[in-house]
Amino acid sequence: MSTDPIQVPNVLVVEDEMILRMRAVDIVEDAGFCPIEAINADEAISVLESRSDISLLLTDIQMPGSIDGLKLAHAVHERWPSIKIILVSGQVKPSEAERPENSRFFGKPLGVEQMITELKTMVGAGALRIIPTAGDWTSGGPFGAAPTAASSSQSEQEASLSAENDTLRLLLEQAEIDARALIVQAGIDDEQRSAAEKLQKLILGELHHRVKNTLAMVSAIASQSFRGAPSIEHGQKAMEGRLLALGRAHDLLMQVSWADASLTHTLSSATEPYDSPGDRRFHFNGPDIRITSVAVIALAMTFNELCTNTTKFGALSVPKGRVEISWAIDELKQRLRLVWTERGGPPVEPPTRRSYGTRMMGSLGQQLTGQVSLAYERGGFVYALEVPLGSIAAAA
Repeated sequence: MSTDPIQVPNVLVVEDEMILRMRAVDIVEDAGFCPIEAINADEAISVLESRSDISLLLTDIQMPGSIDGLKLAHAVHERWPSIKIILVSGQVKPSEAERPENSRFFGKPLGVEQMITELKTMVGAGALRIIPTAGDWTSGGPFGAAPTAASSSQSEQEASLSAENDTLRLLLEQAEIDARALIVQAGIDDEQRSAAEKLQKLILGELHHRVKNTLAMVSAIASQSFRGAPSIEHGQKAMEGRLLALGRAHDLLMQVSWADASLTHTLSSATEPYDSPGDRRFHFNGPDIRITSVAVIALAMTFNELCTNTTKFGALSVPKGRVEISWAIDELKQRLRLVWTERGGPPVEPPTRRSYGTRMMGSLGQQLTGQVSLAYERGGFVYALEVPLGSIAAAA
């Protein structure tokens, strides 16, 4: 990556969903700007108070923390009026009166070309350019596949997802009509009917939000998978694997009604498709705890990347290789440390570039307010995650 001599504008990206944040970062880079990441409004305010070179704020509206994205936007407009603001959401659509003056709003999934055009209009032409180096075209090794653009397939994927989103919206509307008809047919009195309609509206609203959010994640996964793929076929396989991992995580959460899930069950579910029947190649060692739904999805997606790469390049690419996954809780410091260690595989060579899988694992650490380390030791690749227990464990 290189920059022109002029100052490259910085864009602060605030998004709590790991995959969606990575997608927004790519859009900012493709527009020619330098992204600065934050996972919630509190972290965004800290960034803004520590530096004076932010040109634009790109923030999701629904976020955990002391304030949401809309309140963050108003706070930024009041304290730093020169900073341009873009708001995004898959659930709510604030009116122009509810938004800060001269701010913009976009619904999820984000339209890439439209977002890039809007960023350039609000900030300028941009100066950041991605220039491939010789090392970028070297393939082989974990997290280091050779990148070749497949932009035509990206637009096809986004068009397909947009059509699917419209279909799901119509299905939700039809579900609301059908539910009202069933209530009438059941002979429920006016008071009960009113309560039932309120509950039904609440459920449909939550379902609509989750559908929109999932579609945005699918769009981001598709874009990321094709962005660094050496061919359309490789991109399709990568996307299929990531979508299957997301589906398995949702299946697990459905079993517990989207409540807290088991850490051991989450890890075993993520690794099971890559294991050998009758000859376990994954070995677990650690106390079981209940973890949040956010942690379930993040860990499932990350372990899919780890499993995919160890199967291609690491310990599981040879018959005698194995993977040890251990974790422990430091009760005094209230932190959890999880380590993935590969044994018996081929000699490890460090990758020549930072790939999507590597970025995802680093983003996971940021999502859970912890740290991720990757060690390309000659005897086997080691991944370590250390997080505050409170950011991953479900409340008692």
